[in-house]
Amino acid sequence: MPFRAFASVSAAALLVGLASPAAAQDRAPAADPAFDLGRIVVTGRRPEGLEITPQTLSAEAIRTFNRNTLDAAADLIPGVAASNSGGSRNERLIYVRGFDRFQVPLGIDGVRVYLPADNRLDYGRFLTPDVAEVQVSKGYASVLDGPGAMGGAINLVTRTPSQPMEGELRATLSLDGDADYAGQTVFALAGTRQETWYAQASWAQTYVDHWNLSEDYSPPPGSPEDGGERGFSGARDARLNLKAGITPNATDEYSLSYTRQEGSKNAPLHVGDPAALQRNWTWPFWDIDSLYFLSRTQVTDAALLKTRIYRNTFDNLLSAYDDATQSSQTRGRAFNSWYADKAWGGSGQLDLALSGADALSLAAHYRADEHVEYQQGFPSGATEPEQTNREDTWSLAAENRLDVSPALRLTAGVSYDWRDLKRAEEYGTPPGGGAPALFSYPIADAHAWNGQARLDWTGAGDAQAHAAVSSRARFPTIFERFSSRFGGAVSNPDLKAERATQVEVGGARRFGALRAEGAVFYAALDDVIVAYPFIYTDCSSGTCVANPVTQSRNAGQGETYGAELSVTARLNDALTLGGNYAWTKRQVDDPSAPAFEPTGVPEHQAFLYSEWTPLPRLTVTPGLDLASERYTVTTSGAAYYKTGGYALASLSIEYDIDERFSVGAGARNLFDANYTLTDGFPEAGRSLFLTLRARR
Repeated sequence: MPFRAFASVSAAALLVGLASPAAAQDRAPAADPAFDLGRIVVTGRRPEGLEITPQTLSAEAIRTFNRNTLDAAADLIPGVAASNSGGSRNERLIYVRGFDRFQVPLGIDGVRVYLPADNRLDYGRFLTPDVAEVQVSKGYASVLDGPGAMGGAINLVTRTPSQPMEGELRATLSLDGDADYAGQTVFALAGTRQETWYAQASWAQTYVDHWNLSEDYSPPPGSPEDGGERGFSGARDARLNLKAGITPNATDEYSLSYTRQEGSKNAPLHVGDPAALQRNWTWPFWDIDSLYFLSRTQVTDAALLKTRIYRNTFDNLLSAYDDATQSSQTRGRAFNSWYADKAWGGSGQLDLALSGADALSLAAHYRADEHVEYQQGFPSGATEPEQTNREDTWSLAAENRLDVSPALRLTAGVSYDWRDLKRAEEYGTPPGGGAPALFSYPIADAHAWNGQARLDWTGAGDAQAHAAVSSRARFPTIFERFSSRFGGAVSNPDLKAERATQVEVGGARRFGALRAEGAVFYAALDDVIVAYPFIYTDCSSGTCVANPVTQSRNAGQGETYGAELSVTARLNDALTLGGNYAWTKRQVDDPSAPAFEPTGVPEHQAFLYSEWTPLPRLTVTPGLDLASERYTVTTSGAAYYKTGGYALASLSIEYDIDERFSVGAGARNLFDANYTLTDGFPEAGRSLFLTLRARR
């Protein structure tokens, strides 16, 4: 990949720097490594060390549990479940209290990553070694952070330098259950913080040669998968992050960042479907980059201005082949499909201290998305003309924070979002009939109101309680409004936004060495988008033909409710215990599919761990992932059933050679459990890893 040369030079230079003596002034206590300008509004406590809070996951926890992709890392947080889309796309998914990738925006340093065509983000493409923390808003996501957060928000906060000279190098060797080479992960960082400026460069790469299925996996008759190394499970991802900032005084900061993410992946086949139903898809490139400017200016003693300005791109190629050899494209099922997306926009937020107890924040967001797609079909080899979609999204928000008393704070917010569709093109048979041509869909705009309120109480002895209500909407994607689903659907430009109205009550308290925090929640879902079947009569040819098709409509409704609990206990200087549990119950009524069940999320999920230091430089960290079964659906969509229950043990052992160097080893799915999260796609069996870490 293009990053390899950069990586070799950077890693070599960093090793020299790490091995050289450090100056005395370089040994000051490390400050918060998270990029504060890149945080979103999350109400909760930040974790300490390995601790996992309901809202935030630290870099220490990500590294210790060897969770190198976003889906695996976020799965540690209570109320967040990782899954697999299955099918020909085989993408890694994240659900937040049952809400999916369409309803929970993803950001990097507060800048949204959005694919306007269908927003089918693959969370397995997002690496975590260079992330300082993962923030998750659940239910109540502040209107100040922008539109679309119907079910919450996820934000990756990058690192920022905290010392005059600092660097880190990490290397992880991945082995399969047979101790054969399975891949590697490398991370390098170098940075400096001076009195009035800072600069940093980081690079991360993960290469997956393959992963193994459990030895207990038994292939069904005629399966394309015979066990052992999972076919087509390879992937390669890399991310470069460059950051420079100016801090002219104690309050102001101006930062320019560039992030380049490159990926390529294959897609394992369904283990039970016949060859005729398999889609042999691969992604030669899946690339994102982002250039963004973030700032904070103390305009007056009572006014603080924050800004974000960005330009993002997304380039993607999906190639489909004749068969599983992936060697030819001659049949009608083969194609090459390109996406080329651009987005530019920004936001401004003005925080006003109206009095010592009253504060008002005003925010404005603007984003312009341009999606370009075209496809090469076979056996002709002809390539379609480019089809362009252009859309602007706006949001105006206000939030007031009032300290009713020293122990009680009331926060209330409101926002108005609107979407302005300027261009929507497609290539194919026009609605009026005729030869394939480039045509435009009807243009329709949309708008939505959002409102929320939260009451926070702080008592003695670290006791806290809160109650919140929030009603948020999210606009449908271009795919939901206009996709023909290979001729099986008709467009609906007037499709409205989905909405979730949520209520939450929670609290936290310390009981000596033990700290507990939890919440109960309920969400009502309205105007849920479903693929509604009907008979479409086409008379464009002069003869009327009745065609069974689907159309995206706001015909569904439902509810989600549950509870979460997190507990941490520091028993002594050598032993800490922790764990969390989530109960999530979902019901969605789809009038077009009476048998429909929400998929991907277990009703019960837990993570238990301990951190034990039997010797001063030795740390042993066992963990246990637990989950009940979850609904999945067959390839045809004809049958829903439950699968995916598991108990997965993990172990991490790390030894500090000295203050700068450490080595480690560990395992995931230690007892090689055989389990499946989605129909036809068994998950990885036992895997092992060896780590080396050097830091300054």
